[in-house]
Amino acid sequence: MQTFMKWTCLCLLLFLSGTTLLAQDPEEIETTEPSEEITIEEPGETPLDDVVKKEIMLERKVLSYQPVRESDIFWEKRVWRVIDVREKMNLPFAYPEEPFFKILSDAASKGDLPVYTTDEDGAKFKKRMSTDDVLSQLSKTDTVVTFDPETYEEKVAIVRNDVNWENVKRFRIKEIWFFDKEVSQLQVRILGIAPMIDVTDNEGNFRFEKPMFWVYYPQAREMFARHRVFTLGGNTNATISWEDMFEMRYFASYIYKESNVHDRKIDDYVQGVDMLMESERIKNDIFNFEHDLWQY
Repeated sequence: MQTFMKWTCLCLLLFLSGTTLLAQDPEEIETTEPSEEITIEEPGETPLDDVVKKEIMLERKVLSYQPVRESDIFWEKRVWRVIDVREKMNLPFAYPEEPFFKILSDAASKGDLPVYTTDEDGAKFKKRMSTDDVLSQLSKTDTVVTFDPETYEEKVAIVRNDVNWENVKRFRIKEIWFFDKEVSQLQVRILGIAPMIDVTDNEGNFRFEKPMFWVYYPQAREMFARHRVFTLGGNTNATISWEDMFEMRYFASYIYKESNVHDRKIDDYVQGVDMLMESERIKNDIFNFEHDLWQY
């Protein structure tokens, strides 16, 4: 009997203790599992895709031209050239990451670089183009007809197509060769640069090419000095800027016009291979002019 009473009391105590644990608030029950804190990492700086941050080109300064007096110019000739970016020496002009045309178009569309029209006054840098005119040259709006696939309703949409830099294959260069008797040296100064764009018909057939706008080179020297040229040697650390490229004349070109009494181009009086031969003749005449001034 006593044994039975002991077991009864033990079961009653176990029942009461279990009921007390179940009646406790869940928040008061301590858990042994560690709490995990969620931390949000804040974005840091963009990783550097190089060994060091290169800022030398952004800090470069352009040396001003040596002053020339009008009375010291003994002889002068104006020459117009064509730079074809498809020639091997001119491949840096078409470097995909930063083609030369993109440098000009970006600066012109933002208003950082003044550009001039392609008519007679613009070619002499007298008539400046507005920003809206520049944007109209760099992009075209086309009307496209589309159909809704569910309702088959016809819709007309206006699409803006920007000029692809790959379609700009040639550039015109306007320059002056002159002999400065003060230093007894034949010198050259580039006056303007004009990108050329192909004009096609509705079927995509080539019709002709035309200049888009003229850039006054002396005004663009500061900007050109801050843009690196990807050289043919593949040295990505080369500190050659576009201003160096033009001043050192590290490009291939041919002459399509010289100053003459008829104001005509070479293709107005010769055709085919004779045009290149005439271009070489003009270039040799300029070289021989200085050479013939001296006696050895």
